Amino acid sequence: MVDRWLGCGNLQRLLHYHRCMHIADIMARDRRTVSFEFFPPSSDQAAAALEQRLAAFAEFEPSFVSVTYGAGGSTRVNTHDLVVRLQDEGRLDPVPHLTCVAHDEAGIDDILQRYARHGISNILALRGDVPADGQAHAPEAFPHAADLVRHIDRFNQAGGHPDARGFGIGVAGFPEGHPETPNQLVHMEHLRQKVDAGADWITTQLFTDNSHFFDWRDRCDLAGITCPIIAGLMPITSLATMRRMADLAAGTTFPARLQKRLQRYQDDPAAIEQVGIQWAVEQCNDLLDQGVAGLHFYTLNRSDATRRIFEALGAGSSAVLRANDG
Repeated sequence: MVDRWLGCGNLQRLLHYHRCMHIADIMARDRRTVSFEFFPPSSDQAAAALEQRLAAFAEFEPSFVSVTYGAGGSTRVNTHDLVVRLQDEGRLDPVPHLTCVAHDEAGIDDILQRYARHGISNILALRGDVPADGQAHAPEAFPHAADLVRHIDRFNQAGGHPDARGFGIGVAGFPEGHPETPNQLVHMEHLRQKVDAGADWITTQLFTDNSHFFDWRDRCDLAGITCPIIAGLMPITSLATMRRMADLAAGTTFPARLQKRLQRYQDDPAAIEQVGIQWAVEQCNDLLDQGVAGLHFYTLNRSDATRRIFEALGAGSSAVLRANDG
């Protein structure tokens, strides 16, 4: 199956590059990481579309890819199945999201054990959104993401993973704050608690104003948070995409300069997409110039915008962006 879409010429190189690796090894290999986020398909049609696009994403040679984890039971099963399949096929190195909302300790342990058996090396540990029906997580088990991180760390310490280091653990960061914690000092303390509980790296929520990220990164340093911080980016490809971004990342700022450009071409969808791609390219160049630890693209399962960003950056794949030139 892998041969069919990769071709024999590149197969062995990609399988070697994407062998199962702990995040510490990935970051030792790459000067900076370049990664993509997918969500599990919810229909046969969506699955077929994603299958085609996975080939295009593999050609970019990302450091890893993350797979989201929804509140619904079927979505969770789809996440597990997609992650395990990617790992078994060897084309991309998957990092599953794991949320603790609506989970007890036994349920989390079942998931950790399955991933460990299949050689999954890293997990992005999140609290997750409370379901629309208001039935939240079991408060005595995992009130916060930090509690999930501690639980995974205990699993690691108990030798539950074939790698003696256990799972590499990632957590979320919010450069523009979290809507549930408007107090920025308290919000930073929550992040520090996640890192102290055992997190190895931070991947941020999407943002469109780099100045907010840089200031937040400085504040992380002041708070004693020194683990690698990967910047989350999502290119605007339409006005509808911008509205979705606002919903996905409540509180995200869309700078007036960006909005003026979009309004200038509001009746021209192709021009709006070009404006969004160019803005993302400017963000990437600025972040790279300022020594960002990694770039993480929220793809919405679409490869074309990513391809155009890479082309504008002068990179046929992520190799140029992640190369260790130090």
